[in-house]
Amino acid sequence: MSHQPIVLPRLAALARQAAPRLLEGVVAPLAVFYAALALLGLKGALIAAVAWVYAGVGWRLVRRVPVPGTMILATVAITVRALLGFWTGSAVIYFLQPELGTICISVLFLASVRLNRPLVQRLTLDYIHLPSAVLRHERVRRFFARITLLWAFVLLANSAVSIWLLLHESIGTYLLVRTTAVAVISGLAVAFSLYAFRRMLSRLHYDPVATPAIAAPPA
Repeated sequence: MSHQPIVLPRLAALARQAAPRLLEGVVAPLAVFYAALALLGLKGALIAAVAWVYAGVGWRLVRRVPVPGTMILATVAITVRALLGFWTGSAVIYFLQPELGTICISVLFLASVRLNRPLVQRLTLDYIHLPSAVLRHERVRRFFARITLLWAFVLLANSAVSIWLLLHESIGTYLLVRTTAVAVISGLAVAFSLYAFRRMLSRLHYDPVATPAIAAPPA
């Protein structure tokens, strides 16, 4: 198979691309929520978290900037969690809300594979740039579909473990064991995803380390 030279950025460049969006879409909403929870209580925290996410979406729409897929998922999840929180006011339901949101996201992952628009590909492109020649290859399309299925089941597994702990253990045990279990399951899935991605690139002769046809810009 013959290829045109393709430029793939180094890991440091990819990290610089991903870090601001991870901070805005993942870290900042959590920080806003927990700060508001300490100062304003549960309902105030829900309002603050929803306001943060919707403000980010609105700011991009006003500036006509594409809304990242992670922000769309966060908006769906926070809306469901806020509605349930205001409706019940229950501590158990409060801790259950993130798991329900995760289940909703896992269903979206499964549906995206069925629609031939795997969400992992969309989320990957939110954080890094991949050449169009890579994205058009059938092997790459199959890879993103399979990894999307993997993450759908990873999310379901995380939610199943978390809900079982919530219903059978104390809140303190739930928080400790749930954090550890989710970190282990997700960490293994991340490691496998990166390994599979590199292997797929290698099979396409697009390995950024071993293939001289690829030029990598300085970090």
